[in-house]
Amino acid sequence: MGFEKFLFYVFAAITVVAAGMVVTRRNPVHAVLFLVLAFVSTAVLWLLLEAEFLGIVLVLVYVGAVMVLFLFVVMMLDIDIAALRGQFIRYLPVGLMIAAVMVLNLFLVLGPANFGLELFAKPAGQPADYSNTVELGLDLYTTYLYPFEIAAVILLVAIVAAIRLTLRRRPETKYQDAASQVRVKKGPDRIQLVSMPAVARPGQRSRASALKEESE
Repeated sequence: MGFEKFLFYVFAAITVVAAGMVVTRRNPVHAVLFLVLAFVSTAVLWLLLEAEFLGIVLVLVYVGAVMVLFLFVVMMLDIDIAALRGQFIRYLPVGLMIAAVMVLNLFLVLGPANFGLELFAKPAGQPADYSNTVELGLDLYTTYLYPFEIAAVILLVAIVAAIRLTLRRRPETKYQDAASQVRVKKGPDRIQLVSMPAVARPGQRSRASALKEESE
């Protein structure tokens, strides 16, 4: 067994174990940290496949940005751990059954019968001056230019729709008009003093009558 294959099995095992810990840990913070570990080990697998650009992007984008955001949100939220534990035990049999079906499907589709070395030979190694980033950029902006532009437009529409949903007005929500608050001036439109006589509630003596009785 070569050293490269040894590294593959080591990091593949780390990825599988970390992914299992993500869905089995009862503490959300621990689950997010195991997800970070799964992403890092997956990035190493990309590097072993000579796809250094995808590995670096996986670490920078998901581990460096998305997971930090997830961890920040999880730590800021007041999550009821007891409720999560109850739901975990409740849905554990269904989750195990679905996981078993998914593993069986992966084995049937990606097994040696369909993707063995007899059907697909190992790709030849690239020279030291080979740049995966350059090749990926050439394919994106030449062969796959139109699908890339369509994906960019779809993402732009999704961003605009998300912003529009956050700015929609709800009838039960009260809003402040900053412009009217700035234009307000001293006068009746700002404050109005009303002279009203003091009226005691039924069954309650007024303060003046109480003082009068005390003085007598």
